Amino acid sequence: MKDLERLGIHILSMDVTDETSMINGVAQIFAREKQIDILINNAGYGDYGAIEDVSIADAKHQLQVNLFGAARLIQLVLPKMRANKFGKIVNVSSIGGKFATPFGGWYHASKFALEALSDSLRNEVKQFGIDVIVIEPGGVKSEWADITIDNLLKNSSNSAYKASIDRFAQFLKKSTENNSEPSVIAQLILTGIESKNPKFRYVGGYNANIAVIARKLLSDKLFDKIVLGQMK
Repeated sequence: MKDLERLGIHILSMDVTDETSMINGVAQIFAREKQIDILINNAGYGDYGAIEDVSIADAKHQLQVNLFGAARLIQLVLPKMRANKFGKIVNVSSIGGKFATPFGGWYHASKFALEALSDSLRNEVKQFGIDVIVIEPGGVKSEWADITIDNLLKNSSNSAYKASIDRFAQFLKKSTENNSEPSVIAQLILTGIESKNPKFRYVGGYNANIAVIARKLLSDKLFDKIVLGQMK
């Protein structure tokens, strides 16, 4: 993130799986700026693989990064936000927080949980002038897809699901060709934090709106049929 320094942005290292790192990181910001008005929880990755194949240790790490790290940072910033009667908490979820595909069970579990956490939090902190905004990206150009596919193939190397996982990996690779620029998601976040009355959710990125609408309109059986059809 060193390139951001040229834009006047102060960067610091923080590990969202390490309690001390999070406490120290937030404390550094408070010491310098006295307050945090906006928190954007964007850390996340996909540890894809059949639920049977992904170790529980890896599954716990997936939730630690995608869910519990975000929750802990929220806890750390809320006291000052409440005192200031203002704050915006932006949780970057995914369209994968609306529906689940095969071999992404632990990732989807983390994003479904982040959506639920955000809904509860929104109604808890509204009384203090704090907004909670969920961002649901579809396909975006980033390192996410490469890491996810690497994990998928690693976890399936000796798997009973290997044949279907290999097909799914090819589908994922092909689907990234039309991914949106990261600026699309950045603009959604900017829209939310600049709005006096932000929407609860913002959707954007490749195929995002189509996928979310399809999940809402189609039956479970029909949606499953479409998803599995992509793996043939």
